[in-house]
Amino acid sequence: MTATLTGVGVGPGDPELLTVRAVRILREADAVFVPVMADRPDTGRAEATVREYVAADRLRRLPFALDDRGGVTARRTAAWDAAARAVVETIDGGGRSVAFATIGDPNVYSTFGYLAQSVRALRPAVRVATVPGVTAMQELASRSGIPLCEGREPLTLLPATAGLALFADALAGPGTVVTYKGWRRHPELLAELRRQGRLDDAVLGRGVGLPGEHVGPVDDTDHDLPYLSTLLVPARRDNRGGKL
Repeated sequence: MTATLTGVGVGPGDPELLTVRAVRILREADAVFVPVMADRPDTGRAEATVREYVAADRLRRLPFALDDRGGVTARRTAAWDAAARAVVETIDGGGRSVAFATIGDPNVYSTFGYLAQSVRALRPAVRVATVPGVTAMQELASRSGIPLCEGREPLTLLPATAGLALFADALAGPGTVVTYKGWRRHPELLAELRRQGRLDDAVLGRGVGLPGEHVGPVDDTDHDLPYLSTLLVPARRDNRGGKL
């Protein structure tokens, strides 16, 4: 029987946002891997989210260089390789159904793609599958009561790490702009929002779905944001159905 590695999207942090399929896959898996920060003992967000559905003896922690912002560094490459070897060891030991729980969706800025590619390089016969999950931008839109897109509006999702120019261009366009991973670049994003007169439109989500979360207007004095923060700038809408 061919082993299957499934990337399971577990949403932004609230265990109630897991889909029925996600819960089933997690419960049926021989082992459930979760990404954690290397050299840090604290519980990761994906780990905390799935604990309600997965027994502790089936959880496996995979250290990743999640705080490495230098691109494909030696440290990050070593972490990918070590994680893949850990998954392969489980498969070689008889695990036929292996899951990897990832925050949000496994096909949207997720570590899962790198893990799957690395596992396949070691064991080409392994089948890779994904279970979609609720993204942070969807939860932020829901919590703030702001539709992400209407009519002919485009929706632009980009990481702040892509640079200010892309954010500025998207902001000048006709649609909603969502930015992930604001963190250290937050002051630059704020400056561009002010320059384009969009600061009052923006909504910020930090720790969405977790204790101590913040969902609301952007506080331009608060620059101490977590890495997993979400900035939503809705399209300008003058009247109902105006973009149809």
